[in-house]
Amino acid sequence: MSGHNKWSTIKHKKAATDAKRSRVWTKLIKEITVSARIGGGDPTGNPRLRSAIDKAKGANMPNDNIDRAIKKGTGELGGVSYEEIAYEGYGPGGVAVLVEVLTDNRNRTVGEIRHTFEKFGGNLGAAGSVAWMFKKRGVISLDKAAIGEDKLMELALDAGAEDVRDAGGSWEVETDPAAFDAVKTALGRVKLAPQHADVTMVPQNRVHLDEGKAGSMLKLMEALEDDDDVQNVYANFDIDDDVMERLSA
Repeated sequence: MSGHNKWSTIKHKKAATDAKRSRVWTKLIKEITVSARIGGGDPTGNPRLRSAIDKAKGANMPNDNIDRAIKKGTGELGGVSYEEIAYEGYGPGGVAVLVEVLTDNRNRTVGEIRHTFEKFGGNLGAAGSVAWMFKKRGVISLDKAAIGEDKLMELALDAGAEDVRDAGGSWEVETDPAAFDAVKTALGRVKLAPQHADVTMVPQNRVHLDEGKAGSMLKLMEALEDDDDVQNVYANFDIDDDVMERLSA
């Protein structure tokens, strides 16, 4: 299992249980607002908005908060205008890092992102320096105890998935982004609840880190994700499972 996928699992568990829930809500409200602004306030015709609402409900956000965020995006309520920016850089050991932000102040955000990279042994790069190493994919993780590999393969591929692989403690279904909703819906029809499901940026190659650099890399990931302007952080590191467990304990 790649270090980054392991990190994603840990991150989502933390978001559901610790004091960072308010920060998670802030990020989701931004995403809902921008999604509604770009694609309209009807989630049935706006996959990005539908996904953001699903995440908000998964984080136990009240419906009133979701409705207000949609109305801010469609202009029914006043609100801040956010700009979408992707920053690219390198972490310890030459790990490629892609950071997606929603900000109302580009100058403030780039300064904070640059400082965070440098604090943990990385550096901010030029546009285009690492984005080519990532590909947008739908990824759905399922508990191995919920379904066997052959049955999952049959269900997922029939629904339009491209691959099913063993990710250690879970099955991982990969799809083209356009097929993500159809595959997720098909799995839901047979009562399979994903551990995690998202359209994400998957690295096309990985950098293995020893324990020393791994510790710095995880601190960089956490610091970037703690920034209120940062929506998503993707990286191509690979860390052995036993090292990841020790460092994230």
